[in-house]
Amino acid sequence: MIAAIVGAMIPLLLQLQLAFQSSLQASARPSAEPQRSAALRQPLRADACPQRADDVAMSSALVCMALVPVPDLPAASGIIHLRAAHTPFGAAVTVDGRARQLPYAVISGLPDPRSLGDYATYVAWIYTLSMDSVVKLGAVSNGRVSLGEITRVQFRILISAERSGAVPRRSGRLVLRGTSPSARLLAHRDFLQPSAPGAAPSTAVGATGAHSAAKEMATMHGASFAWAMPPMPAWMPIMPGMSALTPSVRPLLPAASADAAALPAVRAQRAMRMRSGDTLLLESGLVQRSVAGRTFTSYAFNGQLPGPLLDVQQGATITVRYRNRLDQPSSVHWHGVRLENRSDGAVGVTQRAVAPGETFTYTVKFPDAGVYWYHPHVREDTQQNLGLYGNLLVRSAAPGFYAPAHREQMLTLDDPLLDASGPAAFGGEAPTHALMGRWGNTLLVNGELRPTFAVQRGEIVRFFVTNVSSARLYNLSFGGARTKVVASDVGKFEREEWVQSVPIAPAERYVVDVAFPASGTIALVNRVQALDHMIGSYAAEVDTLAFVRVAPGTAAVSFTAAFATLRQNADVAADLAAYRRMFDAPVDRQLVLTLRTKDLPAPIASMLIGVNAPMEWNDGMPMANWLTTGNEVSWILRDPTTGRENGDIDWRFRAGSVVKLRVFNDPASSHAMDHPIHLHGQRFLVLDRDGVRNTNLAWKDTALIAAGETVDLLVDMSNPGRWMLHCHIAEHLSVGMMMTFRVDPR
Repeated sequence: MIAAIVGAMIPLLLQLQLAFQSSLQASARPSAEPQRSAALRQPLRADACPQRADDVAMSSALVCMALVPVPDLPAASGIIHLRAAHTPFGAAVTVDGRARQLPYAVISGLPDPRSLGDYATYVAWIYTLSMDSVVKLGAVSNGRVSLGEITRVQFRILISAERSGAVPRRSGRLVLRGTSPSARLLAHRDFLQPSAPGAAPSTAVGATGAHSAAKEMATMHGASFAWAMPPMPAWMPIMPGMSALTPSVRPLLPAASADAAALPAVRAQRAMRMRSGDTLLLESGLVQRSVAGRTFTSYAFNGQLPGPLLDVQQGATITVRYRNRLDQPSSVHWHGVRLENRSDGAVGVTQRAVAPGETFTYTVKFPDAGVYWYHPHVREDTQQNLGLYGNLLVRSAAPGFYAPAHREQMLTLDDPLLDASGPAAFGGEAPTHALMGRWGNTLLVNGELRPTFAVQRGEIVRFFVTNVSSARLYNLSFGGARTKVVASDVGKFEREEWVQSVPIAPAERYVVDVAFPASGTIALVNRVQALDHMIGSYAAEVDTLAFVRVAPGTAAVSFTAAFATLRQNADVAADLAAYRRMFDAPVDRQLVLTLRTKDLPAPIASMLIGVNAPMEWNDGMPMANWLTTGNEVSWILRDPTTGRENGDIDWRFRAGSVVKLRVFNDPASSHAMDHPIHLHGQRFLVLDRDGVRNTNLAWKDTALIAAGETVDLLVDMSNPGRWMLHCHIAEHLSVGMMMTFRVDPR
């Protein structure tokens, strides 16, 4: 009976989804007509969520709450707009992964509170959804009022008439109330609950039809029936109708998996000091690797995982002779390095793929100090995930570029998806996990499971952090140890900042200094708020990634005073001075990030209903994500001015030009999610997020764009050639989310 009801509801849900998306598209999509922008600068009204502020499109569905009046005050109305708090990172979150938001209320129509009784003011309160916890936000009135900072994940806001703004708890008359946009995710729970509360979940809903659909898709694409369902989180039930489905592509694993015992064992990373003019022999090949009790075939550069750490001086040029010993074509991309175009490693743009057994020679020049990395640019969803990545540490020629530190430590973060025997199979003809990217279940640092780093009491340690995961965002913290962020992808921040945690998106890098004043063992942890899309609720998720063992001795030299000082970097300010006149210039180009789907099985399509979270810290729908391949999903970069998409976009610029690029992540797509956008060969500044100016700049090559967010990038187009721009979620790139742009010589 339940199966029949849910099955009958799916077409209705799909119709609701289409209607909902259409309304979002009408309200949230930015105009492609610059001449209309002045007319869109309208004051915020208290009866509608803002669509634009400061001429920047925003997602009302994700950042705006409508306040509903009580029946006897119909003239009252209001909205609460949720802006992100300041952060030097792409996401503003607490140490435990809760969004840091600065709400402001715009209210009209409230009568004099004395007309309602023995009251003197109105007060706003924030509650949990279950109303079992409350915090006072403060007094409010008609007009625009700031409500401070909040860090609730899902919540309600109530406004009441009170005798005084100093009352400790709500006791007066309720006048307005609203619920956070994140609570809309609960629609999945209400519509798709597989069984009545307290009853055993049913996995039979639509199973027969789904099985025949899966078999038909498998036959169409020549797939075998060797697929095994990848591991799923124990706390997340399989959605009804999904258990009989398999991806519409063949499973793929490295060719030598059966001969793993004959392969060389993977080795730990070695640092290599490279001088200008040196030549490196870099080989990608197969190795035997053991992780968490599983031994399997993997990939590695020079037999090391991560690949060799190349330690070079700013301004140096090296030659890299790359040999491909894999079972598939490959290349090497030097991520973030502003090198000559022919050596960028972008297959189909700057070179053809390097076939198995072939070689290719790269000339790599390092004009900028910072931390970079290298990886393939062919089927990154497979090759990078299986171990092909390594770091580049480019040291500044300027003395005192960083504050003093006792030691340096690379932290390369990865999360392979492992089953009982090794990596879960990848998609053959096209990637699996095309919807959200491949999230793993085994979190590694430097290719190891929970390694330990030894330091001395009183030492300041500089950590160079790189996220090489396909899709996972991390929120790192060092057990309460005092931490400051120093630099990002392509250089230092204007000023150093104290931080409680380090949110880092795929392909980003951050440089952080951490003080260890007391002996003991400190855990490096990833703390996030994990979402279960099926029931629409969040839960805290904590993973220990590594340990720092602080010996009881004392550092020979103290750098405590230098660490306690937040440096203002005059060299960065001087570099940025020439660009500041462009900060308020008109937008030159625009991109819209969106999604197109086809032929999705009904159970998966039904999951793509309603509002998504602006930021996703886990795979909240792992079964649907695994089943969705490049055959059913196309991720889109769209130029709204021309209507061109992905590979049909080919912008042209002149070397030396400075370009303001506006990127809008359309929340009306069927599964809007955050995207780390990477530009090859150039550097850029993240100027604004949803119209709020970034007050602490650093040169970057990868920027996280949250769902519904509009981000302005100021791109320094200084490096001639034809370059790529793409999402760095490996599966999104592989299913189309890539374009090119040309920078012509002066």
